[in-house]
Amino acid sequence: MKRAIFFSTTFAAFAFVSVALAAPGHTGGHAHSNVGKAGDPKKVSRTIEVVMNDQMRFLPDSVTVKPGETIRFVVKNVGEMKHEMMLGTHKELMDHAKVMQQHPGMEHDDDNAVTVEPGKTGEIVWQFTKAGTFKFGCLMPGHVEAGMIGTVSVKR
Repeated sequence: MKRAIFFSTTFAAFAFVSVALAAPGHTGGHAHSNVGKAGDPKKVSRTIEVVMNDQMRFLPDSVTVKPGETIRFVVKNVGEMKHEMMLGTHKELMDHAKVMQQHPGMEHDDDNAVTVEPGKTGEIVWQFTKAGTFKFGCLMPGHVEAGMIGTVSVKR
């Protein structure tokens, strides 16, 4: 009987912690990924301004950086709805967009993403560690599907 009570209590505590960590925000750091890693704000190579709007577009929608470069993305939301910018591979963004459809209130607190309220500005400091073609997108439900996605080309 004691074993059953211990198991039930342990399972309930685990379930509570799992739910508490899963909602409403999404945290996990993403300090290092296929796209690179969180950059040191003291070692920024250059700043790139990115504008997000309610026409579901990023301006610019394409940027080129060099491997090893640390970029400060200054991300401005000129729209009237909340937008975000998340860095990742195309597959990572599309997979995560599906999760966002199921959990529309989820916000990101990750190194590779920033959620920006209307009329506000946010930042991502990111170091691109290897060459390749990567993406950035707004994963608010329906936004990436409407074309709110851009490309990062990392090349020498």
